[in-house]
Amino acid sequence: MEIIELERSISLAAPGDATELDFVVVDVETACSRVSSICQIGIVGFRDGREVFDFETLVDPLDHFSSFNTRIHGITEDHVAGKPTFGDVHAIVNRHLGGRVTVAHSYFDKGALGAACRVHGRDVVETTWLDSVRVAKRAWPQLSSHKLNVLSRYLGIKHKHHDALSDARAAGYVVVKAIDHTGIPLADWLKPANPRGGKAPKPATEGPLKGQRIAILGAARDGALGHWLSARGARVVASVGTTSTMLVVSSDQPFGRYFHASAPYRRALELQQAGGSIEIVSEEELTKRLDLDPRSTGR
Repeated sequence: MEIIELERSISLAAPGDATELDFVVVDVETACSRVSSICQIGIVGFRDGREVFDFETLVDPLDHFSSFNTRIHGITEDHVAGKPTFGDVHAIVNRHLGGRVTVAHSYFDKGALGAACRVHGRDVVETTWLDSVRVAKRAWPQLSSHKLNVLSRYLGIKHKHHDALSDARAAGYVVVKAIDHTGIPLADWLKPANPRGGKAPKPATEGPLKGQRIAILGAARDGALGHWLSARGARVVASVGTTSTMLVVSSDQPFGRYFHASAPYRRALELQQAGGSIEIVSEEELTKRLDLDPRSTGR
């Protein structure tokens, strides 16, 4: 069988044409503790929240199989006998990933592909990486684990754990569902998370919030809400601490109804339980309390 015949493709985008796909997802399985020992590769392409192509192949890692790894994925030396090496399939992998947004569930797969490229004397695949673990932690902070099998059960995704193609497909749907759940577009998931934002605006010398040290949950302190608070005398702080007097839960925060599982909220609650005077209040509640319409002042 020719290598290219291993590919199953549905409406495959042209090589390097990043505009045809929202993102691709890759997952690899390895034969042993060396991350370069890739023995299976799965790639799935997504556009408009739908799967539009997939690719899967077993790979001869040119390395030994450890019993530990085989117990995880079930792949043995017999399964890869006569299969292409990573050097053989590198061009196909590069065609699917190169110049695109590539999702992987943790950066293990990024490291494995990079190591395999070095071992086999191939160029490193140039792509923009997105960790679906980080996406899941932000979208569903209430979960105690963000492993792919746990997320698949929680989100109702059909999944066969430690099969490269199934893992790639599941990770892709985690991102699709996170975008739908939070309303955060793909482009914003690619930005470094910085909930504290830049430098806080200087507090006004007078106002109903003068003397308050306020942390914000779910919005940057140099954003619209931070400016609104500062204009009323509050000092907007970067994080919840022992001197904080209030945690304001932004109406724009990405955690949905699970905001209580976020680290700032838990920290504020701990301070309250320890006898601290910090108050937890929503943006809507605070604006009503001050009898102000935030939309009339830029909010």
